[in-house]
Amino acid sequence: MTKLYACLGSGNCFKPWLAMHQLGHPFEVVLIDVLKGEQKSPEYLAINPLGVVPHLQTDTGQGIGESNAMLWYLAEGSYLMPTTREARAEALQWMYFEQSKLEPFISPARFFTTILPDQREARAADIKTWQASADIGLSRLDAHLENREFMLDTGYSIADIATFGYVHVLEEAGLNMADYPAIAHWVNSVAQTKGFRPLAELGQAESKAA
Repeated sequence: MTKLYACLGSGNCFKPWLAMHQLGHPFEVVLIDVLKGEQKSPEYLAINPLGVVPHLQTDTGQGIGESNAMLWYLAEGSYLMPTTREARAEALQWMYFEQSKLEPFISPARFFTTILPDQREARAADIKTWQASADIGLSRLDAHLENREFMLDTGYSIADIATFGYVHVLEEAGLNMADYPAIAHWVNSVAQTKGFRPLAELGQAESKAA
């Protein structure tokens, strides 16, 4: 069976988790506590020498890293994969955009604002910088989503899941969803898709402690 090594609360871990739920793909979650350093344990390094999560182990035993690569693998032949060359290229465009213009700024701002709030004051200057950088990408995304239901004209796809991972928790990074009305509408649209499950449920029921 496919195994997803993941940590709770991670937008990157959420992406393949959500895709597998929406595709009805049987899988097992193995939780890794990164705050305790379990991703650097000898046991986990034997599985993934890079010592990071998420990590997807396919049903053939192959390991796949990088959340968006996992989405591409999982979506092959499914409704989540755009069917035309142009749409697939556009999906990749937004998946690269997410990893370069959104996740690198929303994720650390959220980490020190919400996940480790005791360090919020000490990292205040960094958080402000990350928020300003995130706003640039979010403003571009908001403009793209104006009058759109999903990221691509062809409908809901892995481009939405990839972008949704961290964008939907932007308020946990100290940003205001009300500043991005088109994004807010899109977040609601994604949450209404068939088989959707929220980030808060990652690891519930199907999880297995590491």
